[in-house]
Amino acid sequence: MSELEKLMVEEEKEGERLDAFVADEIESLSRSMAKILIDAGKVLVDGVKKKPSYQVREGEVITVEVEEPRAIALEPRDIPLDILYQDTSLVVIDKPKGLVVHPAHGNWDFTLVNALLYHIRDLSGINGELRPGIVHRLDKDTSGVMVVAKNDTAHRHLAEQIKEHTIKREYTALVHGNIKEENGIIEAPIGRSHSDRKKMAVVADGRSAISHYRVVERFGNYTLVRVKLMTGRTHQIRVHFSYIRHPVVGDPVYGPDKKHLGLDSQALHASLLGFVHPVSGEYMEFTSPLPPYFEKLLKQLR
Repeated sequence: MSELEKLMVEEEKEGERLDAFVADEIESLSRSMAKILIDAGKVLVDGVKKKPSYQVREGEVITVEVEEPRAIALEPRDIPLDILYQDTSLVVIDKPKGLVVHPAHGNWDFTLVNALLYHIRDLSGINGELRPGIVHRLDKDTSGVMVVAKNDTAHRHLAEQIKEHTIKREYTALVHGNIKEENGIIEAPIGRSHSDRKKMAVVADGRSAISHYRVVERFGNYTLVRVKLMTGRTHQIRVHFSYIRHPVVGDPVYGPDKKHLGLDSQALHASLLGFVHPVSGEYMEFTSPLPPYFEKLLKQLR
């Protein structure tokens, strides 16, 4: 018996060795076993055999023929979901703050995927059993609009738009300090931090990253900004604003150690998402109002 796993390379995984990527994505495989499968032609990258040292690229679909099936039992969970739109190809949701998108180390249950399995019966299988339908992610404590694919065709079309940076994504963030300019562009490459591999950073050998912003409101020591992503790097907004010395308020990773305004997580919200429907070809745009905690925060500052 064998099982065919289909995995899609996400942006933060780009550049990893193929054997390391496969071993990391499939819990039952060691890196040495992944190498054996690759050498045996059991692992294909977009249908093509590659070497174990091949560096994977964002958007590639990797199929893995695993000799013995894994026993993974993700439980559907009755977690409330705010569904903004749904058809036979995709579903658009307004993700709440505090909800992890998919199972991973430290969060194997009660994730967005568990909720999706309860509310939606048909999801794309490209990203394997742990990430069905997941085309892009929001951090656990970032709220806002997300799109989820309900079949593999939709998944590939949406992933291609993300890869080509044609999806429109706008965020609202409260940052430290008084940004004097009305608008600006942050263009600085982002990659893994050389001093802490768990963090991202602006590094010379990073990948191109561009963020456009405009000031919405000023509060003395804080500024409310609207940010349009021209690229989609991991933690891009959090890293970019920390780089220009205006870190996102409450950011436990890239902000100051001291808590501000009583927050223990970043004040960051995905306010707008626009994309071309993978079947109809129609441009669709969805918005999400600021969540209650964010509105309360602004009222406090005003």
